[in-house]
Amino acid sequence: MATSLLLLLDDIASTLDDVALMTKVAVKKTAGVLGDDLALNAKQITGAPADRELPVVFKVAIGSLANKGVLVPTALMLNWLLPDAITPLLIIGGAFLCFEGTEKVLHKFTHAENSNDGEDSSPDQVETNDNRQTESSRIRGAIRTDFILSAEIIVITLGVVADKPFFTQLSVLVAIALLMTVGVYGLVAGIVKLDDVGILLLQQPNSAGQMIGRAIIRVTPWIMRFLTFAGTAAMFLVGGGIVLHGIPPLHHAIEHGIHASAPNLTSLLMMLANGICGILTGTTILAVVTATRTLRAKLN
Repeated sequence: MATSLLLLLDDIASTLDDVALMTKVAVKKTAGVLGDDLALNAKQITGAPADRELPVVFKVAIGSLANKGVLVPTALMLNWLLPDAITPLLIIGGAFLCFEGTEKVLHKFTHAENSNDGEDSSPDQVETNDNRQTESSRIRGAIRTDFILSAEIIVITLGVVADKPFFTQLSVLVAIALLMTVGVYGLVAGIVKLDDVGILLLQQPNSAGQMIGRAIIRVTPWIMRFLTFAGTAAMFLVGGGIVLHGIPPLHHAIEHGIHASAPNLTSLLMMLANGICGILTGTTILAVVTATRTLRAKLN
C-alpha cells in the first residue's frame, strides 16, 4: 500500500514538473503575441473617460476569460477530431484582424468628415449616447481582438504539448490562458491609470515624489500615443503573420529569399513582410466588403 502511494505521488510530481516545463516553453513561444495582445488591448481601451477606464478593463478581462473558456476545449476537441481545421480557422481570424486594422486606419482619416453629424439633437443627450456607444463598441472590439490573439496563443501552446498526455495538454492550456489574462489585463489597467498615479505623486509633500509625478504625467500621453500606433501596427503584423504562415509555400519562399539576401536582418525583414501581407490582406477584404455593401444597396 505504502509503495503504491509513493509511486502515485511520484507520478503526480512528474506530471506537475512536465506541466511546469511545458508551460515555460509555451510562454517563451507566445511572448511575441502576448506583447502584441498588450499593445492592442491598451490601444483599444485608451480614450475611455477616466472614471470608466478600470470598469472597461474589467469587462474586457471577463470577456477574455469567456473567450478562453470557449477556445481551450474547442482547441482540444479540434486537435482530437479535426486537427487539419485549426490552420484554416487561424487564417480566417488573422484576415479578420487585418480587416479590422484597415477599418480603424480608414476611420481615423474619415472621422473628421463625419464629426458634425447630429447637430440637431440635444448636446448633452448626444454626448451621453456617444459615450455609451463608444464604450460598448470599445469593449466589443477589444473582446473580438482578444479572441483572435487568444486563439493564436492557444494553438501555439497546443503545438508545444501536442504529443503529451491529455491531462498535460489541458493543464498547460489552462495555465497559459490564466497567465495571459491576468498578466495582460493587469498591465493594461496599470498603463491606463498611469496619469492618476502621476497626479497622486504630485500631491505628495516631498520633492522627489513630485518630480516623479511630473515625469509620469509628461510621459503618459506619449505612451498612449505610442500604444495607439503600436496597437494598430500589431493588428497588421499579427494578422499578416498568421495569414503568411498559413500559406507555407509563400512563407518559405519569402523567408528563403530574405535569408539569402540579408541573413543578418532576417527577423526584421520577416516582420516587415508580415506587415505588408497584413496591409494587403486588410485592404483587399475591405475593398470586397465595400463593393458588396454598395452592390447590395443598389439592389435594394
